[in-house]
Amino acid sequence: MQPFTTLTGNVAPLDRANVDTDQIIPKQFLKRIERTGFGQFLFFDWRFLPDGSPDPAFELNQPIRQGASILLARRNFGCGSSREHAPWALADYGFRSVIAPTFADIFFNNCFQNGMVPVKLDESDVEELFRRAAAAEAAGQAYRLTVDLQNCLVHDDGGFSRSFPVDSFRRHCLLEGLDNIDLSLKHVDQITAWENAHGLASLKGGAT
Repeated sequence: MQPFTTLTGNVAPLDRANVDTDQIIPKQFLKRIERTGFGQFLFFDWRFLPDGSPDPAFELNQPIRQGASILLARRNFGCGSSREHAPWALADYGFRSVIAPTFADIFFNNCFQNGMVPVKLDESDVEELFRRAAAAEAAGQAYRLTVDLQNCLVHDDGGFSRSFPVDSFRRHCLLEGLDNIDLSLKHVDQITAWENAHGLASLKGGAT
């Protein structure tokens, strides 16, 4: 897993609450077993018109929001069914952080397992970020933010700075780029010793 320390990037405001996982990645695209390739289907029903052309009215299709790496959303982001494909699609599209007042629990946990930082801020702070993003875009500029996992801060160049909560173990794993498999491999010697002590090493090859 790619480590996450500090990210400075453009913000894509998605002014919608209760965005569920079937909107993030519709169920008809869940046939792949790889983690890659889902970005092209992100928000598919919103991004594309029935004829397959991009919908110019959809937020992420605005030219000024192309290449954004931080998604700004409203409360209860990632609700709905518990599909890990949702953070896969967001990450494959290019997002490495999502900022919202609240997240669905399973989606929130899946983000950490896939190298993404879900940032919880107060609704008033999220509202201020939407305001700043709108002002920047009205001036013809993309709004930029920094998500600093080292110091658990979100800030811009215009005086906005807020801390955000993050579990210390999850923070450590993201900073080091460790997923569950990586964590297990760090303890392979202890695992092998335990297997040997309990007579399990000989069973690794399977029963005969």
